[in-house]
Amino acid sequence: MLNEKNLKWLSVFTTVLMLFVQIGGALVTKTGSADGCGRSWPLCHGKLMPTSIPKETLIELAHRGVSGLALLSVTWLVILSMKHIGHKRETKLLCFMSMAFIFAQALIGAAAVVWQQNSFILALHFGISLISYSSVFLLMLLIFEVDQKFDATKLIIKNPLRYHTVGLTSFIYFVIYSGALVRHTKASLACSTWPLCQPGQFQLPQNFYEWVQMSHRTLALLLFIWLAYITYHAVKNYAQYRVIKYGYLTAFILICLQVTTGALTIFSGLNLYIALLHALFITLLFGLLCYFILLISRAKLRQ
Repeated sequence: MLNEKNLKWLSVFTTVLMLFVQIGGALVTKTGSADGCGRSWPLCHGKLMPTSIPKETLIELAHRGVSGLALLSVTWLVILSMKHIGHKRETKLLCFMSMAFIFAQALIGAAAVVWQQNSFILALHFGISLISYSSVFLLMLLIFEVDQKFDATKLIIKNPLRYHTVGLTSFIYFVIYSGALVRHTKASLACSTWPLCQPGQFQLPQNFYEWVQMSHRTLALLLFIWLAYITYHAVKNYAQYRVIKYGYLTAFILICLQVTTGALTIFSGLNLYIALLHALFITLLFGLLCYFILLISRAKLRQ
């Protein structure tokens, strides 16, 4: 069994592994590799190791392998976390969420392969794995006692920042779902330019694919404006708290990078590396917002 020091390394390894699961899932979708193993799961084309391994099959196999390793690592992390930091109030909830959502992620992934789910169901997969990643990420922060290093219990956070942060974190989940829907409905290039759908034309979308694309852009714009306002509010009113000031500034930088890579994805004709960065930035941003909620739950309240 690991001691508490080595538990920290396990938590880092598991968090990084979950990040690879996130990016791997995006890679599978963006390269059209979801059918790389046919309709066989957990086998590939009915075999433990297929004789022919084209690029799509290799990507799907790699994603399944990383996901399987992540499941084992999360299980180990949860067992040892309950042993060493089970006294912390958030530990049990985060352990439960880490296990529940990684199993839900695996089941939806398997169902997508075997039964070929529709795009609206498939779009849930990224969001579910995102919650699983964030739970492991917060568990890692608890293991490193980040809450104590930033004196979370001494923070005084008023209701406006509390409500905005919780509201934004809930809203970003819908934005993420709409982005996943863009990929799964193959609407990524439904619009030929950005931010308008067609060059020099300010008009309503003309078909289902344009509606999916422009709905995501509209939600993303609202997210950007909302986070920009919260960042301004946090920097102005909580400058004495480094974790609040620099945390929200980091969140704003991440949303700027997210918007930039979203636009570049269109201009580059779905460049794979840019598209993967787009998935990475939103994953990091969601994890950071979840950390803010952890801080808020521990901070003192002042009306």
